[in-house]
Amino acid sequence: MKLSHIALLGALALTSACSILPKAEPADVYRLPSSQSSAIASYGTAQPWSLRLVKPQASEALNSRNIAVIPQGDLISSYKASRWSDPAPELLRNRLLDGFQHDGRVTLLSTDDSNFQADLELGGTLQAFQTEYQGTMASVVMRLDAVLVRGFDQRILASRRFEVRQALNDVKVPSVVSGFGQAGDQLTRQVVSWAVEQGQKMAPAKP
Repeated sequence: MKLSHIALLGALALTSACSILPKAEPADVYRLPSSQSSAIASYGTAQPWSLRLVKPQASEALNSRNIAVIPQGDLISSYKASRWSDPAPELLRNRLLDGFQHDGRVTLLSTDDSNFQADLELGGTLQAFQTEYQGTMASVVMRLDAVLVRGFDQRILASRRFEVRQALNDVKVPSVVSGFGQAGDQLTRQVVSWAVEQGQKMAPAKP
């Protein structure tokens, strides 16, 4: 068989295969909403120490752009044709960064996307970032095991578990995303307050 015939048959086979493959369903992409003002509002004395925000560790199910939901028992699923703009750990880290900027007491901020050194680092493990059902009732659940670490030797200085549950009156995806935003606002306020309080006590003294 001539090479031209072989190439033609291969092209026809590829065209046929492509025609039977399912088309990717378009997905709505959501940011994590926030009710915080974009303006910085200082709630106390500016701190002299620097803070680096690190993306929390997470399971494979949470370290993705899927909007996770637990409809029953231990089954982890996700909302169809909807996803986050970034993986959940990155969304939360960025929300915390916004929270510190809004709070205004820690101005020397960076993230693990850069190589800047900092006096303290805030990281941890994201244990929950999902919607959970209990019967017909649904809630957004965020659970973070936060750790505050000394920058130069990575010694853990403080740790605490934070958990927020935000009840949902509507389980359509836009309302669920709004619930995630409300839960994120609550979690951010708690984590920022705790981290600043710990940092005031434990940050290395400036010369």
